Amino acid sequence: MSDSASTPSTQHEPADDLAKGVVATAKQSWRDLFVWKQRVVLTNAYGETRCEWHEPDPIQNPISLLAQLSLRDWIFFIVGWLAWTADAFDFHALSIQTVKLSKYFGRSKTDITTAITLTLLLRSAGAALFGLAGDKWGRKWPMVFNMLVLGGLQIATIYCRTFTEFLAVRSMFGLFMGGVYGNAIAMALEQCPSNARGLMSGILQQGYSVGYVLAASANLGVGGAVESWKIVFWIGAGLSIGVGLLRICFPESQQFLDAKKAGKKASSPGAFWRETRTMLVQEWKMFVYCVILMTWFNYYSHTSQDSFTTFMLEQKKLDNAGASRASIIMKVGASVGGTIISYLSQFFGRRRAMMVAALMSALLIPAWILPESEAALCATAFFMQFFVQGAWGVIPIHLNELSPPAFRSSFPGVTYQLGNMISSPSAQLVNAISEHTFITIRGGEKAEAYGPVMGIATAIIATGIFVTVMVGPERRGRSFEGVVAGVERDDSNGETGVKLVDEEKGETQNVEAAEKKSQAPTQRETGEE
Repeated sequence: MSDSASTPSTQHEPADDLAKGVVATAKQSWRDLFVWKQRVVLTNAYGETRCEWHEPDPIQNPISLLAQLSLRDWIFFIVGWLAWTADAFDFHALSIQTVKLSKYFGRSKTDITTAITLTLLLRSAGAALFGLAGDKWGRKWPMVFNMLVLGGLQIATIYCRTFTEFLAVRSMFGLFMGGVYGNAIAMALEQCPSNARGLMSGILQQGYSVGYVLAASANLGVGGAVESWKIVFWIGAGLSIGVGLLRICFPESQQFLDAKKAGKKASSPGAFWRETRTMLVQEWKMFVYCVILMTWFNYYSHTSQDSFTTFMLEQKKLDNAGASRASIIMKVGASVGGTIISYLSQFFGRRRAMMVAALMSALLIPAWILPESEAALCATAFFMQFFVQGAWGVIPIHLNELSPPAFRSSFPGVTYQLGNMISSPSAQLVNAISEHTFITIRGGEKAEAYGPVMGIATAIIATGIFVTVMVGPERRGRSFEGVVAGVERDDSNGETGVKLVDEEKGETQNVEAAEKKSQAPTQRETGEE
């Protein structure tokens, strides 16, 4: 790399090059955990890279970070957050009403959780379909269609007369539910300033917790009557359709429009799909890593929360109101923890934040499952989910930063939903094992062993997350440059400079054309920096 190209970053300490190979990369990631500075990758226009150590962002007042977003940025963020919240409400409308649905259809609780398994299995297909649509045609209309169909399927669930019909509709629901996440986080976070992303990622992810709280509140409000589950589904349908109609009122993502404007039309109708295949060939290791990571994380959340209300009802013998209150307080803890820990990840690092949160949740397991009183169960559930969803709060921005720039909608969505698909039996496994395993509770009564099953499973999963994150990559602060798959760059504007791209801050430095001509052959032939 030429001296002039390197000038802007001479104040930074050079770092060793990115390791090649799975084992070498894991070792480098492990060593980087003990270096306070963050590794930044600098890439020039020829794709040549070098690394530097940069000081991490200082902890900033969260109010000042929020103030950096423009009104337009806030609109896009809020719509993405609402879509994710409605998506979570629709999903948890079933999981928190497992006992009611079991009585309504005359099936076991394990049978009812088959619907959760089918939903999670098919979400990956929806993520691929709507994520690729979002990368190719924009975030707006795929999301509008997605949300309207989700609302329609919630209504269809209400009118199911048999358990078979119920399973069929929930399978279709999973297909369309899977399309929300990728487009929602791309639309919400690609507008955000680099140093505000950690905080905004945490707030965005907690839309999932808010959806759970709203569903639990609705369940509390309608009471414990068997038929009351339908009212909760009507509310979910209204939320999804409302978000879809709201999205119509706002324009396409500015990043997507700018990238389209800066390029030409696709060189052929198949250009997008060729680039998709090329991306998978080049990024398959990152893709596999993200799927493994999201498998652990989806087991983490589904195991610790999907059967929590049933745990309160069946083992702790709380009534519907008490179980709903405990579920609401649990998710308030999730919302607080997800926001705080994700905010701190901007300074302490994405991986360090996730590892500490996973470790703390494992240490809290005995306090989470052993208490008997409602007050104690609520308190420990609050702190348990503070750390579970604290780790989760980092995920939206972490996945976006690990994603290839042109596939920020499809890559996070597909990896997230494939992890969901692999972890889809989690709730069913917890229920199946618990229903066939009994413990003795107060008064010598036998009860289904939800607490021990959830506790042991969560301990294993938290350990898996700790190890996986420990050896995985991190791209904190990576630039979300305007790139669209299947679009040729338009270089006809006469600009001949080479760009040095700082992936931490998104900064670029032009190098004179004469230097480009004199330096480029040497760089290409020798690979020296």
